[in-house]
Amino acid sequence: MYIKQTEIIGHAGAIYTCAFDGQFVYTGSADKYVTRWLISKGIQDNFAINLGQSVYSIEFINSKSQLVVGLSTGSIHVFDLELKKEIKHFTQHIKPVFAIKSNEFKSQLYIGDADGNLSVWNSEKLELMIYLPLDCGKIRNISVSENGDLFVLSCQDGTTRIFESTHFNEIITFDSHKGGATTAHFHPLNQDLLLTGGKDALLKMWDWKSMVQVKSLPAHNYVIYSILFLENGEKFVTASRDKSIKIWDSETIEVLQKLDFKVGGHRHSVNSLTKISEESFSSVGDDKKVIIWTRS
Repeated sequence: MYIKQTEIIGHAGAIYTCAFDGQFVYTGSADKYVTRWLISKGIQDNFAINLGQSVYSIEFINSKSQLVVGLSTGSIHVFDLELKKEIKHFTQHIKPVFAIKSNEFKSQLYIGDADGNLSVWNSEKLELMIYLPLDCGKIRNISVSENGDLFVLSCQDGTTRIFESTHFNEIITFDSHKGGATTAHFHPLNQDLLLTGGKDALLKMWDWKSMVQVKSLPAHNYVIYSILFLENGEKFVTASRDKSIKIWDSETIEVLQKLDFKVGGHRHSVNSLTKISEESFSSVGDDKKVIIWTRS
């Protein structure tokens, strides 16, 4: 069973994204700030950046020494956390950036925007490698395979698109969710399987190589925003606009626990999850809360 360990309140607006560097949870909010929280004490650290626009996505690169921030304007800012200063500002995108994902195996950074444009960057040199106008609507989520050879996009046109990370060819595309695909994650215990979630509130499992749907379950009441695996792949977590988080068994794909306001959870949309350890994670939402959950 998972229980609430810590609740942190400090943002003045909805929190859209979060990430963990091993000590601190970083959050991005509609209040235009990226803020850092010391989870061991449940307090705000002295690190806070006002970006002047809503922060939709954040991600670490280069072994978490740098933080990449995506804004509602399409601007991308890169901060060196050790030097405590901005080192790069990208203006490649002009529409909101909802998805940023690092591929440490290939030293690559993937950025997707609301117009369906994908840019790939060398994360060490911070240089553009390729820009792909995919015309797929909003790219809501980007996920990377366990060895970094593949990455997958969840797109507003309802497609899930898988690319190889050497030449950036689109190798598999399939219709996954009516109304829009919003999240995807390769199954850590079987990389031939892909879990996806969408605006249809369905959780689906795919044999992605053959594009065969293995399972389809009504997982939530509204859109699923995030999928996170825990306990060495034996469990996974989903977060939804329906204000709830669910813990699942990865083998049976059955719900083990529901975390909502009745057990101290969120009272509004749950927008993002990030792993703290194999038995703990954080969640953020429209209620301006950061909640740390841990296995009891």
